[in-house]
Amino acid sequence: MENKAKIASVVGARPNFVKLYPIHNAIRNYSEHTIIHTGQHYDYELSETFFKEFDLPKPHYNLNVGSGTQAFQIGEMIKRLEAIFLKSDFDLVIVYGDTNSTLAGAFSAMRSGIKVAHVEAGLRSFDRRMPEEINRILTDNLSDYLFAPTETAVRNLKNEHVYGKIFNTGDLSVEIINHAIKLSSKSKILDHLELEPKSYILFTMHRAENTDSKDSLIAIIHAFELLSEIKIVFPIHPRTKKVLKEKNLYERLLKCKNVKLIKPLGYLDFVKLMKNANKVITDSGGIQKESYLLAVPCITIRNNTEWIETVDAGWNLITGMHTNKIVKAARNWIPTTKIKPILGDGRTSTIIKDLLC
Repeated sequence: MENKAKIASVVGARPNFVKLYPIHNAIRNYSEHTIIHTGQHYDYELSETFFKEFDLPKPHYNLNVGSGTQAFQIGEMIKRLEAIFLKSDFDLVIVYGDTNSTLAGAFSAMRSGIKVAHVEAGLRSFDRRMPEEINRILTDNLSDYLFAPTETAVRNLKNEHVYGKIFNTGDLSVEIINHAIKLSSKSKILDHLELEPKSYILFTMHRAENTDSKDSLIAIIHAFELLSEIKIVFPIHPRTKKVLKEKNLYERLLKCKNVKLIKPLGYLDFVKLMKNANKVITDSGGIQKESYLLAVPCITIRNNTEWIETVDAGWNLITGMHTNKIVKAARNWIPTTKIKPILGDGRTSTIIKDLLC
Protein backbone atom coordinates (compact mmCIF):
# COMPACT_ATOMS: atom_id res chain seq x y z
CA MET A 1 0.00 0.00 0.00
CA GLU A 2 1.39 3.41 -0.98
CA ASN A 3 2.27 5.90 1.74
CA LYS A 4 -0.16 8.78 1.93
CA ALA A 5 1.06 12.22 0.89
CA LYS A 6 1.83 14.50 3.83
CA ILE A 7 0.02 17.78 3.14
CA ALA A 8 -0.25 20.91 5.26
CA SER A 9 -2.80 23.69 4.82
CA VAL A 10 -1.92 27.19 6.03
CA VAL A 11 -4.97 29.29 6.98
CA GLY A 12 -5.50 32.30 9.17
CA ALA A 13 -8.46 34.39 8.04
CA ARG A 14 -12.10 33.70 7.37
CA PRO A 15 -11.76 33.51 3.56
CA ASN A 16 -9.10 30.81 4.07
CA PHE A 17 -11.32 28.78 6.40
CA VAL A 18 -14.17 28.83 3.87
CA LYS A 19 -11.92 27.34 1.19
CA LEU A 20 -10.30 24.86 3.57
CA TYR A 21 -13.56 23.02 4.28
CA PRO A 22 -14.13 21.29 0.90
CA ILE A 23 -10.41 20.65 0.38
CA HIS A 24 -10.06 18.97 3.78
CA ASN A 25 -13.09 16.78 3.10
CA ALA A 26 -11.74 15.82 -0.32
CA ILE A 27 -8.17 14.92 0.70
CA ARG A 28 -8.47 13.68 4.29
CA ASN A 29 -8.86 10.01 3.31
CA TYR A 30 -6.06 10.18 0.75
CA SER A 31 -3.40 12.13 2.66
CA GLU A 32 -2.10 13.02 6.10
CA HIS A 33 -3.56 16.51 6.34
CA THR A 34 -2.15 18.97 8.87
CA ILE A 35 -3.97 22.28 9.47
CA ILE A 36 -1.86 25.25 10.54
CA HIS A 37 -3.74 28.33 11.79
CA THR A 38 -1.59 31.47 11.78
CA GLY A 39 -3.96 33.37 14.06
CA GLN A 40 -4.29 36.26 11.60
CA HIS A 41 -7.98 36.62 12.52
CA TYR A 42 -8.09 36.51 16.26
CA ASP A 43 -11.73 37.59 16.71
CA TYR A 44 -13.82 34.56 17.74
CA GLU A 45 -16.61 35.25 15.23
CA LEU A 46 -14.04 35.48 12.43
CA SER A 47 -12.23 32.28 13.35
CA GLU A 48 -13.28 29.50 15.71
CA THR A 49 -16.99 29.57 14.94
CA PHE A 50 -16.31 28.57 11.34
CA PHE A 51 -14.45 25.44 12.45
CA LYS A 52 -17.42 24.50 14.62
CA GLU A 53 -20.09 25.29 12.02
CA PHE A 54 -18.43 23.16 9.35
CA ASP A 55 -17.21 20.44 11.68
CA LEU A 56 -13.57 21.03 10.78
CA PRO A 57 -10.97 19.46 13.07
CA LYS A 58 -9.14 21.69 15.52
CA PRO A 59 -5.95 23.04 13.88
CA HIS A 60 -2.84 21.04 14.67
CA TYR A 61 -0.93 24.29 15.16
CA ASN A 62 -2.11 27.78 16.14
CA LEU A 63 0.64 30.38 15.73
CA ASN A 64 -1.33 33.16 17.48
CA VAL A 65 0.20 35.94 15.40
CA GLY A 66 -2.71 38.32 16.06
CA SER A 67 -2.95 41.93 14.96
CA GLY A 68 -0.31 44.26 13.62
CA THR A 69 0.83 45.93 10.45
CA GLN A 70 0.94 43.95 7.21
CA ALA A 71 4.72 43.62 7.41
CA PHE A 72 4.64 42.59 11.07
CA GLN A 73 1.99 39.93 10.47
CA ILE A 74 3.71 38.44 7.44
CA GLY A 75 7.13 38.54 9.10
CA GLU A 76 5.91 36.82 12.27
CA MET A 77 4.06 34.19 10.25
CA ILE A 78 7.12 33.42 8.11
CA LYS A 79 9.30 33.07 11.21
CA ARG A 80 6.85 30.78 13.04
CA LEU A 81 5.96 28.72 9.98
CA GLU A 82 9.62 28.18 9.13
CA ALA A 83 10.19 26.65 12.56
CA ILE A 84 7.46 24.09 11.77
CA PHE A 85 8.41 23.42 8.15
CA LEU A 86 12.13 22.88 8.77
CA LYS A 87 11.30 20.13 11.29
CA SER A 88 8.56 18.57 9.14
CA ASP A 89 8.50 16.08 6.30
CA PHE A 90 5.57 17.64 4.42
CA ASP A 91 5.37 16.82 0.72
CA LEU A 92 3.21 19.84 -0.04
CA VAL A 93 1.79 23.00 1.52
CA ILE A 94 -1.58 24.34 0.32
CA VAL A 95 -2.36 28.05 0.62
CA TYR A 96 -5.69 29.69 -0.10
CA GLY A 97 -6.78 33.00 -1.60
CA ASP A 98 -4.94 36.29 -1.05
CA THR A 99 -4.45 36.96 2.66
CA ASN A 100 -1.23 37.64 4.57
CA SER A 101 -1.36 34.01 5.71
CA THR A 102 -1.42 32.93 2.05
CA LEU A 103 1.77 34.77 1.17
CA ALA A 104 3.56 33.81 4.38
CA GLY A 105 2.66 30.14 3.92
CA ALA A 106 3.89 30.07 0.32
CA PHE A 107 7.14 31.88 1.10
CA SER A 108 7.99 29.78 4.16
CA ALA A 109 7.24 26.50 2.39
CA MET A 110 9.22 27.40 -0.71
CA ARG A 111 12.26 28.50 1.32
CA SER A 112 11.99 25.28 3.34
CA GLY A 113 12.15 23.18 0.19
CA ILE A 114 8.47 22.17 0.21
CA LYS A 115 6.25 22.34 -2.87
CA VAL A 116 3.40 24.86 -2.81
CA ALA A 117 -0.14 24.65 -4.20
CA HIS A 118 -2.21 27.84 -4.47
CA VAL A 119 -5.99 27.49 -4.40
CA GLU A 120 -7.69 30.42 -6.18
CA ALA A 121 -4.64 31.35 -8.24
CA GLY A 122 -4.53 33.89 -11.06
CA LEU A 123 -7.09 36.41 -9.82
CA ARG A 124 -6.12 39.99 -10.65
CA SER A 125 -7.70 43.38 -9.98
CA PHE A 126 -4.69 45.10 -11.63
CA ASP A 127 -4.61 47.52 -8.70
CA ARG A 128 -1.30 47.19 -6.88
CA ARG A 129 -2.44 49.54 -4.12
CA MET A 130 -4.44 46.58 -2.78
CA PRO A 131 -2.42 44.45 -0.35
CA GLU A 132 -4.38 41.42 -1.59
CA GLU A 133 -3.17 42.01 -5.14
CA ILE A 134 0.47 41.93 -4.06
CA ASN A 135 -0.19 38.79 -2.02
CA ARG A 136 -1.74 37.10 -5.07
CA ILE A 137 1.04 38.01 -7.47
CA LEU A 138 3.84 36.94 -5.13
CA THR A 139 2.08 33.72 -4.09
CA ASP A 140 1.43 32.73 -7.70
CA ASN A 141 5.10 33.21 -8.52
CA LEU A 142 6.16 31.05 -5.57
CA SER A 143 3.77 28.16 -6.28
CA ASP A 144 4.37 24.83 -8.00
CA TYR A 145 0.66 24.12 -8.59
CA LEU A 146 -1.76 26.89 -9.50
CA PHE A 147 -5.45 26.07 -9.21
CA ALA A 148 -7.25 28.78 -11.17
CA PRO A 149 -11.00 29.26 -10.63
CA THR A 150 -11.81 30.78 -14.04
CA GLU A 151 -10.54 30.93 -17.60
CA THR A 152 -9.66 34.60 -17.02
CA ALA A 153 -7.43 33.57 -14.12
CA VAL A 154 -5.73 30.98 -16.34
CA ARG A 155 -5.02 33.66 -18.96
CA ASN A 156 -3.59 35.98 -16.32
CA LEU A 157 -1.15 33.30 -15.14
CA LYS A 158 -0.09 32.42 -18.69
CA ASN A 159 0.45 36.08 -19.50
CA GLU A 160 2.71 36.39 -16.46
CA HIS A 161 4.71 33.27 -17.42
CA VAL A 162 4.56 31.84 -13.91
CA TYR A 163 6.84 28.96 -13.00
CA GLY A 164 4.25 26.47 -11.72
CA LYS A 165 1.77 24.21 -13.47
CA ILE A 166 -1.61 25.85 -14.19
CA PHE A 167 -4.96 24.06 -13.85
CA ASN A 168 -8.46 25.40 -14.46
CA THR A 169 -10.32 23.77 -11.57
CA GLY A 170 -13.38 26.02 -11.24
CA ASP A 171 -14.13 27.80 -7.98
CA LEU A 172 -14.67 26.20 -4.58
CA SER A 173 -17.49 28.63 -3.78
CA VAL A 174 -19.97 26.61 -5.82
CA GLU A 175 -19.78 23.60 -3.52
CA ILE A 176 -19.26 25.71 -0.40
CA ILE A 177 -22.41 27.75 -1.02
CA ASN A 178 -24.49 24.67 -1.89
CA HIS A 179 -23.48 23.07 1.41
CA ALA A 180 -23.86 26.30 3.41
CA ILE A 181 -27.41 26.81 2.13
CA LYS A 182 -28.39 23.40 3.52
CA LEU A 183 -26.74 24.02 6.88
CA SER A 184 -28.04 27.59 7.17
CA SER A 185 -31.66 26.45 6.90
CA LYS A 186 -31.56 26.11 10.70
CA SER A 187 -30.28 29.65 11.20
CA LYS A 188 -32.61 31.97 13.12
CA ILE A 189 -30.73 35.15 12.19
CA LEU A 190 -33.68 36.73 10.36
CA ASP A 191 -35.93 36.20 13.37
CA HIS A 192 -33.24 37.43 15.72
CA LEU A 193 -32.78 40.65 13.73
CA GLU A 194 -36.53 40.96 13.04
CA LEU A 195 -36.04 41.01 9.28
CA GLU A 196 -38.36 39.94 6.47
CA PRO A 197 -36.79 38.31 3.39
CA LYS A 198 -35.85 40.81 0.64
CA SER A 199 -36.66 43.78 2.89
CA TYR A 200 -33.07 44.96 3.38
CA ILE A 201 -29.69 45.55 1.80
CA LEU A 202 -26.70 43.73 3.28
CA PHE A 203 -23.58 45.91 3.55
CA THR A 204 -19.97 44.93 4.26
CA MET A 205 -16.75 46.93 4.07
CA HIS A 206 -13.28 46.02 5.28
CA ARG A 207 -10.65 46.75 2.64
CA ALA A 208 -7.91 49.16 3.68
CA GLU A 209 -8.27 51.36 0.58
CA ASN A 210 -11.80 52.16 1.77
CA THR A 211 -11.54 52.12 5.54
CA ASP A 212 -8.28 54.11 5.65
CA SER A 213 -9.76 56.95 3.58
CA LYS A 214 -11.86 59.48 5.48
CA ASP A 215 -13.37 60.67 2.18
CA SER A 216 -14.50 57.11 1.38
CA LEU A 217 -16.02 56.64 4.82
CA ILE A 218 -17.87 59.94 4.54
CA ALA A 219 -19.10 58.98 1.05
CA ILE A 220 -20.63 55.73 2.27
CA ILE A 221 -22.21 57.26 5.37
CA HIS A 222 -23.72 59.98 3.18
CA ALA A 223 -25.13 57.24 0.93
CA PHE A 224 -26.74 55.67 4.01
CA GLU A 225 -28.24 59.05 4.90
CA LEU A 226 -29.71 59.49 1.42
CA LEU A 227 -31.09 55.92 1.47
CA SER A 228 -33.07 56.60 4.63
CA GLU A 229 -36.10 54.72 3.25
CA ILE A 230 -34.11 51.48 2.84
CA LYS A 231 -33.10 49.21 5.72
CA ILE A 232 -29.37 48.40 5.65
CA VAL A 233 -27.83 45.61 7.72
CA PHE A 234 -24.15 46.19 8.44
CA PRO A 235 -22.12 43.43 10.20
CA ILE A 236 -19.27 45.73 11.11
CA HIS A 237 -15.72 44.43 10.93
CA PRO A 238 -13.74 45.21 14.14
CA ARG A 239 -11.11 47.11 12.17
CA THR A 240 -13.74 49.18 10.34
CA LYS A 241 -15.40 50.12 13.63
CA LYS A 242 -12.06 51.12 15.12
CA VAL A 243 -11.18 53.35 12.16
CA LEU A 244 -14.60 55.04 12.16
CA LYS A 245 -14.12 55.94 15.81
CA GLU A 246 -10.58 57.20 15.20
CA LYS A 247 -11.83 59.46 12.40
CA ASN A 248 -14.73 60.73 14.51
CA LEU A 249 -17.34 59.28 12.14
CA TYR A 250 -18.85 56.52 14.25
CA GLU A 251 -21.40 58.81 15.94
CA ARG A 252 -22.55 60.05 12.53
CA LEU A 253 -23.05 56.44 11.45
CA LEU A 254 -25.08 55.71 14.59
CA LYS A 255 -27.46 58.54 13.65
CA CYS A 256 -28.47 56.65 10.47
CA LYS A 257 -31.63 55.04 11.86
CA ASN A 258 -32.04 52.89 8.73
CA VAL A 259 -28.69 51.18 9.40
CA LYS A 260 -28.72 48.16 11.71
CA LEU A 261 -25.19 47.68 13.04
CA ILE A 262 -24.46 44.14 14.18
CA LYS A 263 -21.38 42.20 15.26
CA PRO A 264 -19.58 39.92 12.76
CA LEU A 265 -21.59 36.76 12.10
CA GLY A 266 -20.73 33.12 11.81
CA TYR A 267 -20.56 31.98 8.20
CA LEU A 268 -23.89 30.14 8.15
CA ASP A 269 -25.80 33.07 9.65
CA PHE A 270 -24.11 35.34 7.14
CA VAL A 271 -25.09 33.13 4.19
CA LYS A 272 -28.68 33.10 5.43
CA LEU A 273 -28.61 36.89 5.68
CA MET A 274 -27.07 37.25 2.22
CA LYS A 275 -29.45 34.79 0.57
CA ASN A 276 -32.46 36.74 1.84
CA ALA A 277 -31.12 40.23 1.08
CA ASN A 278 -32.64 42.35 -1.68
CA LYS A 279 -29.15 43.47 -2.68
CA VAL A 280 -25.60 43.37 -1.35
CA ILE A 281 -23.19 46.31 -1.17
CA THR A 282 -19.61 45.22 -0.51
CA ASP A 283 -15.90 45.62 -1.18
CA SER A 284 -15.26 41.89 -0.62
CA GLY A 285 -14.19 39.69 -3.50
CA GLY A 286 -15.58 36.58 -1.88
CA ILE A 287 -18.99 38.13 -1.28
CA GLN A 288 -19.17 39.27 -4.92
CA LYS A 289 -19.03 35.67 -6.14
CA GLU A 290 -21.15 34.27 -3.30
CA SER A 291 -23.93 36.78 -3.96
CA TYR A 292 -23.81 35.78 -7.64
CA LEU A 293 -24.21 32.11 -6.73
CA LEU A 294 -27.15 33.07 -4.49
CA ALA A 295 -28.71 35.20 -7.27
CA VAL A 296 -28.53 38.37 -5.16
CA PRO A 297 -27.55 41.59 -7.04
CA CYS A 298 -24.19 42.91 -5.87
CA ILE A 299 -23.02 46.54 -5.80
CA THR A 300 -19.23 46.67 -5.48
CA ILE A 301 -17.77 49.75 -3.81
CA ARG A 302 -14.41 49.46 -5.53
CA ASN A 303 -13.01 50.74 -8.81
CA ASN A 304 -12.14 47.23 -10.03
CA THR A 305 -12.74 43.57 -9.31
CA GLU A 306 -10.89 40.28 -9.62
CA TRP A 307 -14.26 38.60 -10.32
CA ILE A 308 -14.89 40.27 -13.67
CA GLU A 309 -17.06 37.33 -14.77
CA THR A 310 -19.80 38.42 -12.36
CA VAL A 311 -19.77 41.91 -13.87
CA ASP A 312 -19.90 40.54 -17.42
CA ALA A 313 -22.83 38.33 -16.36
CA GLY A 314 -24.77 41.45 -15.35
CA TRP A 315 -25.12 40.71 -11.61
CA ASN A 316 -22.27 42.82 -10.22
CA LEU A 317 -22.21 46.61 -10.62
CA ILE A 318 -18.99 48.53 -9.94
CA THR A 319 -19.69 51.94 -8.41
CA GLY A 320 -16.50 52.83 -6.58
CA MET A 321 -17.01 55.06 -3.55
CA HIS A 322 -19.24 57.48 -5.46
CA THR A 323 -22.23 58.32 -3.27
CA ASN A 324 -24.64 59.10 -6.10
CA LYS A 325 -23.77 55.91 -8.02
CA ILE A 326 -24.25 53.80 -4.88
CA VAL A 327 -27.61 55.42 -4.12
CA LYS A 328 -28.86 55.08 -7.69
CA ALA A 329 -27.84 51.41 -7.86
CA ALA A 330 -29.37 50.63 -4.47
CA ARG A 331 -32.70 52.18 -5.46
CA ASN A 332 -33.08 51.38 -9.14
CA TRP A 333 -30.68 48.77 -10.51
CA ILE A 334 -32.09 45.31 -11.26
CA PRO A 335 -30.17 42.60 -13.20
CA THR A 336 -31.89 41.53 -16.43
CA THR A 337 -29.93 38.35 -17.19
CA LYS A 338 -30.10 34.79 -15.87
CA ILE A 339 -27.50 33.22 -13.59
CA LYS A 340 -25.06 31.01 -15.53
CA PRO A 341 -22.49 28.44 -14.31
CA ILE A 342 -19.51 30.77 -14.81
CA LEU A 343 -17.59 29.51 -11.75
CA GLY A 344 -17.47 25.81 -12.51
CA ASP A 345 -19.65 22.78 -11.87
CA GLY A 346 -19.05 22.21 -8.15
CA ARG A 347 -16.36 19.54 -8.56
CA THR A 348 -13.36 21.75 -7.73
CA SER A 349 -12.27 19.98 -4.54
CA THR A 350 -12.43 16.58 -6.27
CA ILE A 351 -10.39 17.87 -9.21
CA ILE A 352 -7.74 19.24 -6.82
CA LYS A 353 -7.70 16.00 -4.81
CA ASP A 354 -7.12 13.97 -7.98
CA LEU A 355 -4.21 16.24 -8.92
CA LEU A 356 -2.52 16.14 -5.51
CA CYS A 357 -3.22 12.72 -3.99
